[in-house]
Amino acid sequence: MNIRMLMGLSCAVGVSAMGIWLSTTPAGFAQEKREAKTWVEFTADGKAKQPVGYRKWVFLGSPVTPNDMNDGEAPFPEFHNTYMDPDSFAHVEKTGEYRDGTVLVKELVAVGSKEESSGKGYFQGDFSGLEISVKDSKRFPKEPGHWAYFSFGHKYPLKAEATMNGAASCNSCHDKNATKFVFSDLYPVLKDSLQKAKK
Repeated sequence: MNIRMLMGLSCAVGVSAMGIWLSTTPAGFAQEKREAKTWVEFTADGKAKQPVGYRKWVFLGSPVTPNDMNDGEAPFPEFHNTYMDPDSFAHVEKTGEYRDGTVLVKELVAVGSKEESSGKGYFQGDFSGLEISVKDSKRFPKEPGHWAYFSFGHKYPLKAEATMNGAASCNSCHDKNATKFVFSDLYPVLKDSLQKAKK
């Protein structure tokens, strides 16, 4: 085989390999160059639709304030399995800020048993509700921090669409007790990402 044939074969193999690499490269490779996905859809009259596939988002944690540790009347006695959309979590890791379009999902889970083979504790029971918070300065320009809160119900079956909660019912508590309207101290995964982004 002469040198020209070897060079031609080498180029062909290189081009073929490049084609395979491009076809198998994850879509996330160009994430910085594309616009972030819209993770929650809204109806024409401003209702939020239930987010789809959120259990595959970034899981932040699951705080719980059970009734029997709060005189039998905890405001939020369920586990709060909390997720953040992947685009917003990546933005937090990079900048330490919550971008426009950030979506947090709280999937409510009732306290189930209090004793298992591993010992005594609080163990998750059945799903009991779903809530989301969305930051969007264009959609919610008058809401404190541009955050809006939606509840799809605290029992199943859940509502397919939800109207925005009044600012006094959610924003005021988040503004007073959270950091930038997010209870980041309750979620080690998020807290660690925010701290690293500041360095």
